[in-house]
Amino acid sequence: MKSFKFAILSVLRNRRRTFATILITAVGTAAILIGGGFALYTYESLREMAARDNGHIILAHAGYFDQHEETPLEFGLSRQAEITRQLIQDSRIRAVLPRLEFTGLITNGDLSTVFIGNGVKQGEFKVKGPFFTVNSGATLSRIPAEQADPQVMIGSGLAKILNAKTGDALTLLSTTVEGALNAQDVVVQGIFTMGTPEIDKRILLTSLDTAQQLLLTDKVSTLSAYLYDTEKTDEVALDIARKYPALSQQTWLDQAFYYLSVKGLYNRIFGLMGIIILAIVFFAISNTMSMSVIERTREIGTLRAMGAHGREVVRGFVQEASVIGVAGITLGVLIGLGAALFLYLAGLEMPPPPARSQGYPLVINIDAMLYLTTMISILSLCMAAAWFSARNAVKKPIVEALAHV
Repeated sequence: MKSFKFAILSVLRNRRRTFATILITAVGTAAILIGGGFALYTYESLREMAARDNGHIILAHAGYFDQHEETPLEFGLSRQAEITRQLIQDSRIRAVLPRLEFTGLITNGDLSTVFIGNGVKQGEFKVKGPFFTVNSGATLSRIPAEQADPQVMIGSGLAKILNAKTGDALTLLSTTVEGALNAQDVVVQGIFTMGTPEIDKRILLTSLDTAQQLLLTDKVSTLSAYLYDTEKTDEVALDIARKYPALSQQTWLDQAFYYLSVKGLYNRIFGLMGIIILAIVFFAISNTMSMSVIERTREIGTLRAMGAHGREVVRGFVQEASVIGVAGITLGVLIGLGAALFLYLAGLEMPPPPARSQGYPLVINIDAMLYLTTMISILSLCMAAAWFSARNAVKKPIVEALAHV
């Protein structure tokens, strides 16, 4: 305890230099915490977006993911109701939703364009949560066929191409599973965006019943299982694979190409930034401790002459660096927490990333493992810098140290 008291008194000998070093350490610590917290929030958001978009686990016919369909729904699922009933009994699964993917032409009578359609259940909009934005109108609702034409929701880009708005009548034209052409009059229930302009120019959503009537089938393309906990994806996927060996499956990660690309990029960017910051902190501490060692060379010689071992002298300087490191880390953590709280309350947004049309909240995650790892790393660097700076000084002969000017 006395040794740390002496260390505190020693670092206060030159308050200006000590304060500058503490400030550099604090800024470095805060920068790592803020940058790392931002990256973790981005990963978490993209992970949830990918999982909510297609489902945590996607089940399909054995050839669906690997082979090309010669006719619509050649590899479609026909036992979806039975499989859904069985899967939903698993307490880890929140919802099981069928999806029918199809393509065709959509026209307003004057203009026609290609669309990429999805037949979905109403529960689709609940699981998507905040990652599904309705620009106008509403989501699909249950309206008896005799009361109105079937409903569709179209992407904002597709609505712009067709000059369509909520309530307008359109016609869908697609190929049935038998290879014949079939048409269906629909009404626009809502206009939405997926956040990607190229997708918004083609995307269309309608009820599963409407899509099946258009294609004259009772099959679906896939079944998407949505879990309560994303971390259990691999565990549940393994259980499902054992239960349905004849089916093919992919997890959200297998289809999360955007998430993997962004994560790889951010890992490189923030990893390099972290290394640079740690190097700056190391050299700042090294410079401070080297100057302290030079100024106190005669003191070191006196301690050695009085019988102090070299390890004891080095330990003293390491303790001084620890005091500076703890002070800088504490200040840096406070800055990082303050920045995270400010950004959470301020509600600021980042501009849209490449190939996207929507920005996202500027939020800094407060992750215990990130904070603990950063604090240990910074403190270890401070101690290592002091050790490197002091070890050469104690090797100097005592007489030479005492005569140092």
